[in-house]
This record gives sequence, structure tokens and C-alpha cells, in this order.
Amino acid sequence: MNYYLDPITKHYVDFNGKATRKEFWMFVLINFLVSIIVWFIWWLLHLWVLPIIYSLWVFLPYLAITVRRLHDIGKSWWWILITLIPLIWLIWLFVLLVLPSKTEVNDKQKVDNKENN
Repeated sequence: MNYYLDPITKHYVDFNGKATRKEFWMFVLINFLVSIIVWFIWWLLHLWVLPIIYSLWVFLPYLAITVRRLHDIGKSWWWILITLIPLIWLIWLFVLLVLPSKTEVNDKQKVDNKENN
């Protein structure tokens, strides 16, 4: 649950730094599950404003964690603008977001270099 609460509480609009794959995808998964609960409550109680409020509440943290994830793979935040291209954005952004971290690659190379010496 910390993967969901940290971006919303501690890093609400923090676009600096990096987010690991696990941190990003756990936020997306928990956000999806919470969204289902919000829509179910909307369906039961007919509170049409509830999903709108929730969507607006998590929009900036989602945007911030996406930008931090892009930083983690060595891409600029400008890559998020690809979402303006219909259909292509979904495929390309998904590919970018599942790439391993640049730091993971660098750490592995350091270990390999130490073993070779």
C-alpha cells in the first residue's frame, strides 16, 4: 500500500528523481483497484461526482510518477507528450515504462567488470 500512498502523500507533484519499475507498476495496479471500488460505490449510491473527484485527485501523482519512471530509464519527460498521438502512444509508452532502469544496467555492468578483473 505504500507504493500507492507515497506518490499521493510524499511525492504528490514531485517530478524530480526516479521511480523504479516496481514502484510505478504497483501504483498503477493499486490505483486500478481503487478505481474499481470508486466506480462500484458510484454505481451503488449514484454519486456521479465521486469518480470525477477521484480522477482529478490522482491525475497529478500519476503524471509525476510517470515522469519519474521515464527519468529512471534515461528518457526526458518530453516523452510523455507521445500520449497526444492516438493509439501509438499506448503501445510506445507501455514499452518505455517496462524497460529496466538505467541504474540496474549500470550496477550489473559494475559487477560484471569486477568479476572480469
